[in-house]
Amino acid sequence: MASRTRSWCGVVLASALALTACSSGGDGEGGGGNTLRVLVLKHALTGPMKDMAWVAELEKKANVKITWEEVSADWDQKKSAMLAAGDVPDLVVGTNAITNSDLATFGTAFEDLKDDLGKLPNVKALFDAKPELRAMATRTGGEIYTVPGYKRFWPQTVTHQYINKKWLDELGLKTPTTWDELYDVLVAFKEKDANGNGDPDDEIPMDWSPVDTGGFGYFQPSVLLGSLGLPISAGGGQGYFVEDGKVRNFFVDDRYKRVIEFLHKCFAAGLISKDVMTQDYTGYQSVGRGQGDVAKVGFSWGWTASDRFGAQLAGQYRATAPLLAEAGQSTPTTWTYDSYGENFPANQIAMSASTGNKDAALRVINAFYDQDISIQVLFGQFGRNITKAGDKEYKVLPPADGKSDPSSWKWTTTLADNGPTWIRDDIEVTLPTDLQEAVDQSEPLLPSIKNMDLKRDVFPAQFIQMSAEDLTTLSTSNQTMLSITQPKFAQWITKGGVAGEWDAYVRQVNGSGMPANVATLQRYYDKYAAQRS
Repeated sequence: MASRTRSWCGVVLASALALTACSSGGDGEGGGGNTLRVLVLKHALTGPMKDMAWVAELEKKANVKITWEEVSADWDQKKSAMLAAGDVPDLVVGTNAITNSDLATFGTAFEDLKDDLGKLPNVKALFDAKPELRAMATRTGGEIYTVPGYKRFWPQTVTHQYINKKWLDELGLKTPTTWDELYDVLVAFKEKDANGNGDPDDEIPMDWSPVDTGGFGYFQPSVLLGSLGLPISAGGGQGYFVEDGKVRNFFVDDRYKRVIEFLHKCFAAGLISKDVMTQDYTGYQSVGRGQGDVAKVGFSWGWTASDRFGAQLAGQYRATAPLLAEAGQSTPTTWTYDSYGENFPANQIAMSASTGNKDAALRVINAFYDQDISIQVLFGQFGRNITKAGDKEYKVLPPADGKSDPSSWKWTTTLADNGPTWIRDDIEVTLPTDLQEAVDQSEPLLPSIKNMDLKRDVFPAQFIQMSAEDLTTLSTSNQTMLSITQPKFAQWITKGGVAGEWDAYVRQVNGSGMPANVATLQRYYDKYAAQRS
């Protein structure tokens, strides 16, 4: 789940990646004959394309040979150079590798697939089965430059909240239900050698995944906004949210200020990892997995207990419900709603407008959305990762190496969430244990998610297409806004000062163009809501 540290809004994902290139077979540079040049954006863990058995099936179905350009680092910089030079490979594969903002500026670099759906029967069937995906793919001018996907099985939230139940039991404590109770529990974790190893200083009472300059994402304390009834999506992103049909931004909301004040109180007392603002995702995961059977972290957020803390320690942790900001509050709690972004991934594959072999490229796009290929792209190859028990029945197998957790194994052996995928609604799939674990561990959060009206409390970013002009304006203003908000987030938690600086900060954020962005998003939201009513 390393790639889940950022939301889909730009989301996906922040992870350490490296650039390599290799070929699955065939020579030549693409653009002619039956050889295509395909760039694929991969997770840092993911192995070479040539080692994925489904790649050969893909080539056979499409009657092509693919020369892969495998990108695993510095994609934004490489993409900028690629687009500026006009050197777009025949196909670009990767969820949101090409974003809506890219298309707003460089749309003519990509082939409009609107009139090619007759040669893309799988994609056409996907659009017929899920009309919202066709709407997602269609630009304001009617063009279809990219094809989205459908993953079906992901729970309504990606971020789950955990506390070390073994530590609670050892110290005779109850699971906290409010911020004040959590604070007291964290103090006990810090001062009473909660892990019992004789070292009173190695416990980390609270930790979260890295918050970067682009906004908030998964496994971060932005979910504490839900303690105050503020509904967010995809971990919070760039602060925009919908509450009772009104678009707002939490960076200037007093409830965000209250969360910051609570977190600073915890940090000042030594209850939050001293590395929380500087560690990378690998460090965050590593410390969460402790040392052998000795846990280090008391309270945190993650995808699943086994993914966050490792198989050896997962049993020590309990998934918990959202906290109340204060005892007896009348405001119902909320959480982060992530299903739209997770189950309807955007912009999974795009074709260059200058490809020398359009028909071959179309065949590859269509093959990705084949039933058998799609499930292997997501979960891994038949035999090693999946058993196919019938025409519409599949079983995802445990990690073949006998030591990896299912999430890491998936990301190591296939493109997983980064690959073009259509998981049909009429097939039966025995899910991997981590996905089933995520579904099960969502249970304590569901009452708070049910407090959110999905039509009036969730901004449906996945399904809204904006004009190039509006996207450019939003992007420019957001960069200015985030250059203010993100440094302040780190400063206020580690050093304090939010109370004295809040009013001046709000004026500065409002001066970044954020209120105009809110008005723009409100206009698009209202239009979308009217179409759904």
